[in-house]
Amino acid sequence: MKGDALDPKALIAEAYRIEGISLEECRTIFLDWALSLPEGADPRAALDRLLARHGTPGHPMTQVMTEGRAVALPRRRGGRAARRS
Repeated sequence: MKGDALDPKALIAEAYRIEGISLEECRTIFLDWALSLPEGADPRAALDRLLARHGTPGHPMTQVMTEGRAVALPRRRGGRAARRS
C-alpha cells in the first residue's frame, strides 16, 4: 500500500504536492480516491480527517474535498443487488 487507510493510493497527498494543479484535475483525483476506498469505509469521516491533515486554504483540492464532504457519496453495489433494478 502506497498510502494509508484514509488515502490508500496517496492520491490526496500527491495532489497537494502538485504545483499549479487545477480544480478539474483535483476533481478527477477525488473521484479516483473515492473509488479506491475500501468497502464499508465512511467517506465523510475520511474526508474530515484528510481535510484536517492536508486542508490548505485556497488549494483546489481543499475545495473539492469540502464540496465532496457536503454531498453523499454513492456506495458501490455489486453482484445480484446491482442487477435487480
